[in-house]
Amino acid sequence: MIIAKRYTVSGFVQGVGYRYFVTMAADRLGIRGFVKNLFNGDVEVYAIGEETKHKELLKRLKAGPSHSRVREVIIENRPVLDRYTSFIVEF
Repeated sequence: MIIAKRYTVSGFVQGVGYRYFVTMAADRLGIRGFVKNLFNGDVEVYAIGEETKHKELLKRLKAGPSHSRVREVIIENRPVLDRYTSFIVEF
């Protein structure tokens, strides 16, 4: 079943290649949606995909790229938005 989730990632996650890391992970997993920096220093990830793919994505979000330091990942269920046909970086 295809589901959508919003992940809010906090910690040292801006300026360390985190959005690129998430984009590459989502592409490999076949997940659609977006990643973007938030003004408070967090990173938002909106992801659409199979539940098993979300579990793998969450592992990768928690790990992050080598220079990041993830403190917390908050997960919220969201409606599936059909406008996303791939995974992109939003600004």
